[in-house]
Amino acid sequence: MSEVGCLKSKKMKTILYVVGKTDEEYLNIGIDKYCKRIARYTPFEFVALPDIKNAKNLTESAQRTKEGEMILQQFSAGDYIVLLDENGREYTSVAMAEWMNGVFNQGFKRLVFVVGGPYGFSNEVYKAANTKISLSKLTFPHQLVRLLFVEQLYRCHTILKGEPYHHK
Repeated sequence: MSEVGCLKSKKMKTILYVVGKTDEEYLNIGIDKYCKRIARYTPFEFVALPDIKNAKNLTESAQRTKEGEMILQQFSAGDYIVLLDENGREYTSVAMAEWMNGVFNQGFKRLVFVVGGPYGFSNEVYKAANTKISLSKLTFPHQLVRLLFVEQLYRCHTILKGEPYHHK
């Protein structure tokens, strides 16, 4: 596989937006480890959006709507928006790296990934997205998904560079 995708990605910022802070220290340590590794390949930012105030007093629908409004404010023209969603397309690590390589070469300004809150995304966020991907058919806690995803993002970059991190 060529390195062209990763070389172009140096100009394309990659962002992961998540709703709420990561509470568990062991997850924060792992997330920080992989965020630093990703930054060697491409400009990368991990952004934790604030939890919705009084969420316990809101219906699931109202919570999705409020989170959706906050998420939509983060998007800019020229973004390629990817929702991490249980109903999204599943990839192998190699296939995801190839998909990312294709996105890198399309001329978008930012590659934006989003992990929603516990009840998923609002319809408006789904409409704004370019695509959805799923990490697995299994269900994971949202905070664990953050670590799993940044590890996979790092893995994709090593695959694109032909580095030995990923074993076939």
